[in-house]
Amino acid sequence: MDILTAIVLTLTIAIILNIILKKFQISTIVGYIFTGVIIGYFIGFSQITQKELEHIAEFGIVFLMFTIGLEFSLHHLKQMKKEVFVFGGLQVILVSLVFGYIAYQFFGLDAKTSIIIGAALSLSSTAIVLKVLNENGDIHRPYGRNSVGILIFQDLAVVPILIMVTIFTDTNSSVSDLITNTIISAVIVLVILYLFGKFVLEKFLAFVVDTKTEELFIATILLLVLSSALLAHYFGFSYSLGAFIAGMLLAETKYKHQIEADLVPFRDILLG
Repeated sequence: MDILTAIVLTLTIAIILNIILKKFQISTIVGYIFTGVIIGYFIGFSQITQKELEHIAEFGIVFLMFTIGLEFSLHHLKQMKKEVFVFGGLQVILVSLVFGYIAYQFFGLDAKTSIIIGAALSLSSTAIVLKVLNENGDIHRPYGRNSVGILIFQDLAVVPILIMVTIFTDTNSSVSDLITNTIISAVIVLVILYLFGKFVLEKFLAFVVDTKTEELFIATILLLVLSSALLAHYFGFSYSLGAFIAGMLLAETKYKHQIEADLVPFRDILLG
C-alpha cells in the first residue's frame, strides 16, 4: 500500500472514530490510539508504510512541543525551576527506584537490567499527556504546570539514561568521556539557539513579514522549528526538546500569537 492511500485510510478511520467518541465526551487521543490499533493489527500496513507514518507522527510531537514552548517563554521557564527540577527530578528518581526494585525483587532480573527498566518506565508519553491537558484546558492550572515541568525534565533525563545504557552495555566506553561529550553538546546547542534568538531571530522574522506573504511566514516558522529539532537531535538530544527551545525563543518575539494561530491546526492533525 502506498503512503498516500495509507494516510487517507488512517485519517478516515480517525475522523469516524473521533466523531463517535466525542458524542460520549471521550478524548480524541483515545480515538487516535484505537485508529493505530486498527491500522496495525487489522489492516496491516507494510513496515515501510508504518515507518513513514511514524515519521509523520514525529512531526506532530515536534510541533506539539514547539507550541508548548510558545506558551512557556524563557522568563516563564525561569519561574518554573521548582516544577522542572524538583518535581521532575523526584518523579524520575522515585519511579525509577520503585520499578527497578520490582524488576529486581519480583522478576529476578540482574541489577543493571532492573535499573534500565526502572528508568525507562519513569518516562511518560509527552504527546498523550500534553494533548489531554490542552484538550481539557488544564495546561495553565497548577497541576498542568507541574505536569509540563515534569515532562520537560523527562526529556532532559533521556540523555543521562541513554548514557547509563551505553555504560552498562559497552565495557569499552569511558564514563568520563561520555559525560564530557554530553555536557559539551548541551552547551553548544544552547549557545547556538540562544545567540540566534537574541541577535538574529526578531530581525529575520521582520524581514519575512515585510514580504506580506503569509505562506512564506509559515514556511519560515516550519524551517526554524525543524532546524532546531534537527540541531538538538544531531547532538544527541530529542527532536521535541529542540522544538521546545525554539518555541521559547519565538515566544520572546512580537509574532508569538500569529505563529500560534497559523501552526496549531497543523500540530493537532499531525499529532493525531
